[in-house]
Amino acid sequence: MGNRLSQIATRTGDDGSTGLGDGSRTRKDSLRIAALGDVDELNSFIGLLVTEPMPEDMRAALSGIQHDLFDLGGELCIPGFENVSDAQVVRLDELLARYNADLPRLQEFILPGGSRAAAYAHVARTVCRRAERAIVALGHEETVRPVCRQYVNRLSDLMFVLARVLNRYAGGSDVLWQQGKNKA
Repeated sequence: MGNRLSQIATRTGDDGSTGLGDGSRTRKDSLRIAALGDVDELNSFIGLLVTEPMPEDMRAALSGIQHDLFDLGGELCIPGFENVSDAQVVRLDELLARYNADLPRLQEFILPGGSRAAAYAHVARTVCRRAERAIVALGHEETVRPVCRQYVNRLSDLMFVLARVLNRYAGGSDVLWQQGKNKA
């Protein structure tokens, strides 16, 4: 798949361009590179999240997601390349159903926070939503397969659910929004 880096400081990007996986070059501020950067940032936040205490099955699921995000990055960095499968989206749907099954029904909006792990999951959720917006924007200009959008859409939902699970794992619960709390 694509070109592998054997040298990190190539200086070829000094002109404001960067290489894609197929060897072509594009502007560093292109929609494709913005989407790639957001996916990379998301993967980094998930890497930070997995340093926190959590159930081992969740850690394994997040590790698998990090590999999926590299697959997504591979697809985004090589125009026309297909690297994300419907099965990866189905796996996220299964994780969503599994982790959501024991959570209480939401009666109110929740604030990002609670435990540190839950807060990291919320940050990952918001970065995931930004990555989704970047992929959608890229799709308006170039071909992006629907499965790429579907993957990040499901993943942001999963990160929200995992934040709720992580708060319970830490002995807490959701931090509920209180409408008008500071108006008086």
